[in-house]
Amino acid sequence: MTDVLGPKPPRSRARLGVTTLLLAVYVAFVSLVTLWPDPSDLEFGSIADRVLRVLYRFGVPEAFGFDELEFTANIGMFVPLGFLLGLALPRRGWWLSLLLLPAYSGFIEFTQAAALESRVSSAMDVLANTSGGYIGVLLAMILRAMIYARDRRVIERAIWERDAERLRARQRPAPQPAPEVFSQWQDTHTAPTQRLPF
Repeated sequence: MTDVLGPKPPRSRARLGVTTLLLAVYVAFVSLVTLWPDPSDLEFGSIADRVLRVLYRFGVPEAFGFDELEFTANIGMFVPLGFLLGLALPRRGWWLSLLLLPAYSGFIEFTQAAALESRVSSAMDVLANTSGGYIGVLLAMILRAMIYARDRRVIERAIWERDAERLRARQRPAPQPAPEVFSQWQDTHTAPTQRLPF
C-alpha cells in the first residue's frame, strides 16, 4: 500500500513548537510574578487600587475588595497557562493537565510558604489557579475540536471532488478513430477506379 500511495507525509510540528515555546515563556512569567521575593517591588498594591477604583466607577459594589480582586486575578492569570498547556499536550494526553495545573499551583504556594517570608500562601490561591487553568484547558479542547471538525470537512470535500472527477472521466465517451474509407480494399488492383476521358 505504501508503494502505491508513496511515503506517508510527515506530521506538522508547527503547533507543538509554537505552543511549547509560548508555554515556556508564560510559565517563566507566572513563576517570576508569584515567586518574586518582595511583591512590593512589583507594585501590585498600587495597580490593585487603580483597578478597584475603575471597577467601582463602573458600578461594581464596594464589597468587591482586594481579596476578591486577587482571587479573580489568580483565575485570570492561569487561564492562558491552561490554554497553552491544552494546545501543547497530545490530543489523547490532555488529561495530564488535570494533574499538572494543581501540582504547579501547589508548588508555587509551597515555595511561598517555605522560602518567601513576604509572601502569604493560601489554599484558596491553589483553588483559584487550578480553576483558571481548567477553564483554559476547556477553551483549548473546544478550539482543537473545532479545527479537527473543519479539517475533516476539508478532507472529505477534497476526496469527494477527486472521486467526482474520476467518475466524470469514466462517463465521457471515448474518442472514435477516424473512419478508414478504403480499408475494405486491401489490394490496390481491386479498388474502384474511373478512367478519365483523355
